[in-house]
Amino acid sequence: MCGIVGIFDTLGQREIDRALLSRMNETQTHRGPDEAELYTETALGMGHRRLSVIDIATGQQPLFNADRSLVIVFNGEIYNYRELMAELKALGYIFKTKSDTEVVLVAYQAWGAGCLQRLRGMFAFGIWDRAQQTMFLARDHVGVKPMFYSLLPNGLFVFGSELKSIMTHPELSRELNLPAVEDYFAYGYVPEPKTIFYNAYKLAPGYSITLKVGDKTVNPVRYWDVPFNIQPQKDMRAVEEELIVRMRDAVKSQMVAEVPLGAFLSGGVDSSAVVAMMAQEEAHVKTCSISFDDPDYDESVFANQVAKRYETTHFAQTVSTDDHGLVDTLARLYDEPFADSSAIPTYRVCQLARKHVTVALSGDGGDENFGGYRRYRYAMAEDSVRSRLPAGLRKSVFGTLGAIYPKADWAPRMFRAKTTFEALARDLTDGYFHGVSIMNDRVRDQLFSDGFRTRLQGYRAIEVMRGHAANSPTDDPLALIQYLDFKTWLPGDILTKVDRAAMAHSLEVRVPLLDHQFVEWASSLPSDLKLHGGEGKYILKKALEPYLPEDIMYRPKKGFSIPVAAWFRGPLRAQVRAAVLSPLLLDTGIFNPAYLRHMVDQHESGANDYSASLWSVMMFEAFLRVSVEH
Repeated sequence: MCGIVGIFDTLGQREIDRALLSRMNETQTHRGPDEAELYTETALGMGHRRLSVIDIATGQQPLFNADRSLVIVFNGEIYNYRELMAELKALGYIFKTKSDTEVVLVAYQAWGAGCLQRLRGMFAFGIWDRAQQTMFLARDHVGVKPMFYSLLPNGLFVFGSELKSIMTHPELSRELNLPAVEDYFAYGYVPEPKTIFYNAYKLAPGYSITLKVGDKTVNPVRYWDVPFNIQPQKDMRAVEEELIVRMRDAVKSQMVAEVPLGAFLSGGVDSSAVVAMMAQEEAHVKTCSISFDDPDYDESVFANQVAKRYETTHFAQTVSTDDHGLVDTLARLYDEPFADSSAIPTYRVCQLARKHVTVALSGDGGDENFGGYRRYRYAMAEDSVRSRLPAGLRKSVFGTLGAIYPKADWAPRMFRAKTTFEALARDLTDGYFHGVSIMNDRVRDQLFSDGFRTRLQGYRAIEVMRGHAANSPTDDPLALIQYLDFKTWLPGDILTKVDRAAMAHSLEVRVPLLDHQFVEWASSLPSDLKLHGGEGKYILKKALEPYLPEDIMYRPKKGFSIPVAAWFRGPLRAQVRAAVLSPLLLDTGIFNPAYLRHMVDQHESGANDYSASLWSVMMFEAFLRVSVEH
């Protein structure tokens, strides 16, 4: 696990500023504290910060192939690198290291961009091909590892593992990307490929870029997508058995390391499943978890139960539910506004884990693969109602109910929510967006100033999901919203949160449930095996019954949350008011001051819960202070 940076002159003529390249590289010291290297030649500069995990002795970067026609900087792990190395040696290629980095480089030499079809792992890398005068960039299938880039007005192309690395370049403007601001206040993060800054981008998961000297065209090309090629299944027991075989294989493949390795263990289904599979391969598994001093947020009893069953060496730490001193730290880590408050406990569990291991396996991806989120159940219930009514009638009836709610107290209980009525008036994609938004359209219309809305020129955050839905390989309702999450929520929130929190502590986190071969197989399962009788992750839980107790799998999902609402009425009351009504925020011209004051007043008084909205505004203000006004 590492941090990478690069500067490429698309004109092919200029010398690269080595001091600037070094400054870009040093912004990512936390990603790779063990070693730092730079390489420059005419029109090219590459930098690397190394966290040594595999081939500690000889895996330094930037790395050349045997004839020095190719050079690579690489971040990530390739889990099938030994098999690929053997295949490439059989083809006559020579290796000078035992590293997965060299395997990627030689695989590119042998197969070009087709090498991506052979890689099994998490990665982001850049390869300079001297002979072809091309720069090749790629990001892994589901977006575990990040990649940021920008083509500057002067023809220089910059890339790096974190946004802060490329923003170090003085030619890259810090002008805010206005549609990204709209996206952030809808989703709670900035979805790929945008960043919060104009002319800076994320390379989307499953995409590559090929740049050529003399051509300023930047055209990301998709090499992989979640297929959702759903196949009927008749023998449920056979599916359960295959699930375990495939999950065990994915976990085993990610247990290769030359440094201490363990796992996160929250006590939920997914992390417990990963630990159970690890225990089939290794007698002594290390596990890490945090507990909370408030029982409403604490799941440590379940983590301890799994740790005891598999006799893991378990490390636990109690975190106060008043652990609210990380706001500015988070703003510095994420480089753009990020409103998932579970970043705080995620930061703490990574901090704990790094004291005992260098690599940790997580359970991320189980909900997206197997339909585990509660919101999937709600979306399917709403879609069932939609399917019974013509679109015109549905919009008329539920649109009216949404407008007059909360006066419609006579409605059935499942419909006693303004959000539900408004969602039912929409199609599946729009309804799902409405349900997952931290601030829906109605709230954002009040949050933003008239001037800002005019500057958006009609742009709405729903366009992100509509674009992905139009490219979806499936029209199955549950599979469609899973696909939307794979394109937005998973890379934009979950994987971003874990990558930055882990790398802040120089910890490598691996995600076996997001092994792309496992994802492909899981996506082929019928939806009624995922969400069955109101039970999410149905087939996963059935398959795990021999490995985990029922009270781990069939208890209500709690999540990794913190008491933000109480903080904003208690210890953070003054801080949130100062941040939300700060001159820095108001001077942007983005916000309606009266509505900001309304949210603070209503929340403090207890009249309404605006905690999610206020947290997103507070994190935006912290971002402005830390990343824009520094």
